Amino acid sequence: QVQLVESGGGLVQAGGSLRLSCAASGRTFSSYAMGWFRQAPGKEREFVAGISWWSGRSTYYADSVKGRFTISRDNAKNTAYLQMNSLKPEDTAVYYCATGPGGSYSWEYDYWGQGTQVTVSS
Repeated sequence: QVQLVESGGGLVQAGGSLRLSCAASGRTFSSYAMGWFRQAPGKEREFVAGISWWSGRSTYYADSVKGRFTISRDNAKNTAYLQMNSLKPEDTAVYYCATGPGGSYSWEYDYWGQGTQVTVSS
């Protein structure tokens, strides 16, 4: 059974940084893309960042986070990361990691974590 467990969320002031981690188990981690999505209160879940399978050579981002967030993966540790810098109050949301064939749409991922809360204070 595939499991994804996010960690690293918390409360941070605007302009600060956080690094989210997503530990995966249950299938060959390197064979699938990884993605991060987020959902703010009262809003739909939205794509944040994605990274291709194996080498992770291809990364892609939502315009709202481009230049501030960096997605990466460590296949030896079966873990994906989301480094978030220059955080803004509008980044406040529950952040989810996902794994699957990959892309920028939620239907392109077949397994999801439970989410980790990120709160950015102004």
